[in-house]
Amino acid sequence: MTDPLPILPFRGPAAARARVPGSKSLTNRGLILAAMCGERVELGGALFSEDSAVLCDALRALGLEVDVDPAAGMIAVQGCGGRIPRASASLFTGLSGTSARFLTAFVAAAGRGTYRIDGTERMRERPMAGLFDALAAQGAQFRWLGQPGYLPVELEACGLRGGSALVDASESSQMLSGLLMAAPLAGMPLEVGVQGGVRLPFVEMTIRQAVAFGVSFASHDGRYIATAGSRYSRTTPYPIEPDATAASYFMALPIATGGSVNVAGVVRPDDSLQGDVAFAGVLRDTGLEVAFGADGVVARHGTDSRGVTADFSGFSDTFLTLAALAPLLEGPTRITGIAHTRKQETDRVAGAAAELRKLGQEVIEDEDSIEIRPRVLRPGKTIETYGDHRFAMSFAILGCANIMGDGSPWLSIADPGCCAKTFPGFFDELARIRDASASAP
Repeated sequence: MTDPLPILPFRGPAAARARVPGSKSLTNRGLILAAMCGERVELGGALFSEDSAVLCDALRALGLEVDVDPAAGMIAVQGCGGRIPRASASLFTGLSGTSARFLTAFVAAAGRGTYRIDGTERMRERPMAGLFDALAAQGAQFRWLGQPGYLPVELEACGLRGGSALVDASESSQMLSGLLMAAPLAGMPLEVGVQGGVRLPFVEMTIRQAVAFGVSFASHDGRYIATAGSRYSRTTPYPIEPDATAASYFMALPIATGGSVNVAGVVRPDDSLQGDVAFAGVLRDTGLEVAFGADGVVARHGTDSRGVTADFSGFSDTFLTLAALAPLLEGPTRITGIAHTRKQETDRVAGAAAELRKLGQEVIEDEDSIEIRPRVLRPGKTIETYGDHRFAMSFAILGCANIMGDGSPWLSIADPGCCAKTFPGFFDELARIRDASASAP
């Protein structure tokens, strides 16, 4: 793939159809839940990407059998029944926050041994201390191999005692989700409390997915406890929903190209486990017509495209999709609830502001929000992606707009291969839709 990659504008067809991979969030939770079962569990429609691959490799390093069949969209895990086969292992988590946080809780709860956990340089900067503190209070011992409270770390595991645990998940709900999934393995019932604010949609996803693997949680006053006697078990394949965050790019495509896009398989909000389907409501506010049906979701260009004000605290992985397309909307767009995204793959708020200014936009940025005031787009620029897949995909959709009027590329994406983290085939899928539009009558 060319680097940087010029984006070819096109006019959207009357009825394009997009396909997106399985949900990263559901796949990686499913892998951990399957590992804690006592039988072989199949995940259907699973994601095959860097994030899921590093977690599969880590489970293999722990002695579990993991079989993958990309052609069938299936990953199978032979569960360990809550007891890790190998008493020592080195686990590499890449830049995957779900892998790092879920694995740490898993080995602390299921292990009797020593485990070294590490990631990329950026992963070594991402928050982990809230989870480490909660696990240490349960008996886990940590030896810092770098900066205290961050990866890399050596964990001496002895199981979880149970009783009461408190986790500060204000910087990432994944720390609470990891502890909740591990809680049923504790020696006695474990009641998990939350310190500070937490973004609930992903916690609710975790709980609902755990129910499908045989464990339920009671909650009261912000505390969670697994139902007494709950054990993980799954005897039928578990279906992974198409990724709602990946779907956001194609749902928003008609803002740039016009026309209509059907994103196959996306589950309607009332039935989906993914909070990011709420992005559909934001798109409606911009003027798109968005409708869910049995075959997925259809987004259609409306009569106008207007800027909006929206709180993204519950579905922040999609904020870059809106931010990148804000220059095409009439009037300012203000996005709030995104302070925590400064500590994700990169500082997404600062990065978005920098790239939009590069394109000639007026941007007002503060700790928790960004406001984009549209100006004439400045062509001939290359978007820096900071190694972050969401920059590549969001700004590629903007590049599909025919702002030059002659179909010539005006924007390029640096390091397009970074999409391999969650959507390796993104640019192939975008090209397929472009080709379909060219051949449409």
